[in-house]
Amino acid sequence: MHPQRERLHNELHARPSVRFSAPAHLHHYAFLDNQGVGDAILAHLGELTGTPLDIEAAQEIIEFEGNTLKWERHTEFFTLTLLVPRRSDSPQWPAPPSLLADIAQMHQAELINASLILVEAEEQWEGKPKAYGFGDPAGSLVGGGDATVWSDFRLTAEGVNHLLLVNRRLNDFRLGRMTRRLLEIETYRMMASLSLPLAKELSVELHDYEIELGKLSDRNTEGDATSPKPLLAAISRLSDRLERSGARSRQRFSATEAYALLVNTRIEELREERLDGHPALGTFILRRFRPTVHYCAAINRRQESLAESVARFNDLLRTRAQVEIEEQNSAILQSLNERTSSQLKIQKAVEGLSIIVISYYIFSLFQLGLKSLGALGVVIQPMLAAMVLGPLGLLIIGFLAWRIWRVKNH
Repeated sequence: MHPQRERLHNELHARPSVRFSAPAHLHHYAFLDNQGVGDAILAHLGELTGTPLDIEAAQEIIEFEGNTLKWERHTEFFTLTLLVPRRSDSPQWPAPPSLLADIAQMHQAELINASLILVEAEEQWEGKPKAYGFGDPAGSLVGGGDATVWSDFRLTAEGVNHLLLVNRRLNDFRLGRMTRRLLEIETYRMMASLSLPLAKELSVELHDYEIELGKLSDRNTEGDATSPKPLLAAISRLSDRLERSGARSRQRFSATEAYALLVNTRIEELREERLDGHPALGTFILRRFRPTVHYCAAINRRQESLAESVARFNDLLRTRAQVEIEEQNSAILQSLNERTSSQLKIQKAVEGLSIIVISYYIFSLFQLGLKSLGALGVVIQPMLAAMVLGPLGLLIIGFLAWRIWRVKNH
């Protein structure tokens, strides 16, 4: 059996929904899981509840003081969902229990989403969303008409978003699934929107980079006679800055795309039907959420396009530099050829002079020898000396010329 088979199979049961019935309140908090925030929250929960928690697990459901608490660990964030059954004397929108309030206060800087869902039975709800404090709400029939969801998506002074779910025919399981979808929509929407400040910052940077690239391109067009080395250095620096910018934003923009897909999927799973006189919940969200996603995607494409333009310009300058180097090499080779030709001519002249000098010395030696023989009383006729020494001298000179030729060609 594959060592990962059981773990991979159990992913089917990794994140079950909490089953409950109306009326109830669901307090939901999502924290960016930076620098061990999730581990710190679990340690704090373990101390408060007196229950050992499995920090290696993806989620866990525990009972605490008559309420149900579920924690979940995600790739980039950590969530807490507290289910509190609603009593008859409970306010519509209560403050979070001290357990959640303390954790939210401790990790305020990492709190990315805080939502409160009021789940009412159809026979108990007051008939109008305005009775629950919604000014201009969006609402939809969901789950094939088995429930109604309302919200005006306005944060309270504490930064909490309120949603009202009126249950008609959802059983405990479907009710847990429906509230989970609503909470995931809010959390994934906020996580996707995290890249918006980065996109706005990058928009300014990219504008400056585009201006710089245009100036470098103009310099390249107008200064054909100048060396491309200064331009290559400038475009390399621009490419480095773009690469750092891309490394900083690439993961964030990819996450935005993934979270946006999850938001769209969860809205489709609501199976919405419109209510007369009110915008549909999913339509209201997407109408305002999609421009954020599209803007981030546009900045990402703009950044990639600029990086490609810089890379092409860099290749163009390198090609130009390579052509110039080849031209310089060609000129050097031509100079070497001319110098070699001159050296060959000089060498031939030296060889000719060498043969003349050698011939002079050979005949000088012959002459000296004849004079020496005459001094010793040996008389040699000039004709005989010429007949013997002439061919011998020519033979020696020819042999020397042959040796020079052989050394030259080998």
